Amino acid sequence: MNYKAIVEGLLFVVGDEGITVDELKKILETDNETLKQTLLELKKDYEKADRGLRIVYLGNAFKLTTKEEHRKYYESLVTDTKNKALSTAALEVLAVIAYNEPITRLKIDEIRGVNSSQLVRRLLARGFIKICGKDDSIGKPNLYKTTDEFLDYFGLSSKKDLPEIINKEIEKDDNEDLYDSIYKENN
Repeated sequence: MNYKAIVEGLLFVVGDEGITVDELKKILETDNETLKQTLLELKKDYEKADRGLRIVYLGNAFKLTTKEEHRKYYESLVTDTKNKALSTAALEVLAVIAYNEPITRLKIDEIRGVNSSQLVRRLLARGFIKICGKDDSIGKPNLYKTTDEFLDYFGLSSKKDLPEIINKEIEKDDNEDLYDSIYKENN
């Protein structure tokens, strides 16, 4: 089994949250020594000059991060991003946060059905959202909420100015055929 490849994929999937040794051992169903050797080999691979990422141990978890020596390029990306319009996916993440704040990234992912790590990082960098605390759930994930810059960008004076979400449920007579009542063209 290629533990290095699996650990690399796991580190990518967990994003900013990172993954603990215990979680890795449980997922990989392996012993401490095998896991330690796998992490050391992977860390050594990432330390090469031709790699843009590195593995670090922060906050009791292993994480993939960018290399410090490339910082000016990452800052340039963030600066350039400030002048760009928001993507549909970024708008979706902002809406999920605005209507559900405070909210964890995992809850955002659950609502959207896809990983939102990268979008959350970009929205943090642009100042549209901020970390407002830690959730009480396992792992104490960050809680996110919108900022005043978010309100300014959309011309809102407060969150109360957000459009109301109307949940339109289809009222269905038990004897009525759903297809005939909704999807059939009116004659």
